[in-house]
Amino acid sequence: MPIFSKLSIIIPAYNEERTIHLILDKVRDVQLTGGIEKELIIVNDCSSDDTEGAIQRYRAANPELNIQYHAHPVNQGKGAALHTGISKAIGEYLIIQDADLEYDPEEYNDLLKPVLSGFADVVYGSRFQGSKPHRILFFWHTLGNKFLTTLSNIFTNLNLTDMETCYKLFRTDLIQGLKLTEKRFGFEPEVTAKISRIKDVRIYEVGISYYGRTYEEGKKIGWKDGVRAIYCIVKFGLGA
Repeated sequence: MPIFSKLSIIIPAYNEERTIHLILDKVRDVQLTGGIEKELIIVNDCSSDDTEGAIQRYRAANPELNIQYHAHPVNQGKGAALHTGISKAIGEYLIIQDADLEYDPEEYNDLLKPVLSGFADVVYGSRFQGSKPHRILFFWHTLGNKFLTTLSNIFTNLNLTDMETCYKLFRTDLIQGLKLTEKRFGFEPEVTAKISRIKDVRIYEVGISYYGRTYEEGKKIGWKDGVRAIYCIVKFGLGA
């Protein structure tokens, strides 16, 4: 079984002062298969709360963790934070981890399995597959996600079930070789379209759990982001 040495975990953060220490605890505690090391890359997208202070206190209390911290001087959007994190990654593979508690880092090993078995270059975690727990929330969000995924599949000729998922695992050299431009939630359809065009790329999907948040609990995506996603699917699906 081929083994690599380091997984870079990209964590974009915006106004997560209250909960970021909880997700960092989960990332810290997960034991990766085969003794793979973790590199945490946190990008603070100019939060208006004390997210920076929370991160710096956590770093000081956990000096054994390999944490890189980067701060944007102005708010640019989740996609821009991901661009920064991706550019800094030195692990052979990287995974995207939101700073909230909607996704469970214990499932990193599930996403790593197709890679470590020698089958995959890219792995998406699907909230719509498998038997793991899923919080019941918004019907229209679910319908919207499925619509966006279907539209994306039409352009990419993939058969994904969850294009909009946070959990995306990439071979680092592949994603660092892409020119990514979308600074907000258009990142998801853009990276999917561009990764699908890489010759002989091997993309897998595994079922994951989902502990969704309400807007009162801090969920940030809205209908305008859905409209932008449709635009991005068409734009990048046509080869932009």
